[in-house]
Amino acid sequence: MSESLQDRYGPDSICFGCGPANAKGLRIKSHPAADDSETIVCDWTPEKHHEAFDGFLSGGIIGTLLDCHCNWTAAYYLMRQNGATRPPFTVTAEYQIKMRKPTPADAPVHLRARVVESSADRATVEGTLAAGGDVTATCRGTFVAVKKGHPAFDRWIAP
Repeated sequence: MSESLQDRYGPDSICFGCGPANAKGLRIKSHPAADDSETIVCDWTPEKHHEAFDGFLSGGIIGTLLDCHCNWTAAYYLMRQNGATRPPFTVTAEYQIKMRKPTPADAPVHLRARVVESSADRATVEGTLAAGGDVTATCRGTFVAVKKGHPAFDRWIAP
C-alpha cells in the first residue's frame, strides 16, 4: 500500500496529529511495513516550531506522534482482524510514553508500532520513536473501537 492509512481511510480528518485535512497539524503518514504487514511504520520530519529547546523535539509532539500512529495501528489491525473494508473509529483508552533520551529535531524520526494484545473491539499497541537509529521514546497504549453515539464515531468522514 503506497497510500498512507490516513489518506486512504481518513482523508477528511482534522486531527492535529494525523489528520490529512488539518493544514496546521503534524499530518503523519502511517503505512504497513514492507517486510512485515503486522508492523506499521511512519517517517516524519520535524520543523523548528516543534522543538522544546534548540535542536530537540518537544515531548508533547513526541506523545502526539506515538498516540496517533499507535491508534492507526490498532484501527488497521482491528479492521483486518474483523474482515472489515474500513477501520473502526478508535479512541485512546490509555497510553504511556517513556522518554528514553532527548530526540534530535534536525532530521526525520521513525515510528514503528505493533499490536501485542487484542479482542474484537480493542487493541493494545507497543510503539517506538527513533532518531538517527536510536530509540528515543516508547509507548504502550490501549485503543478502543467506539460505537454510534460516541462523539468520535464517524470522525474520519467529512461532515
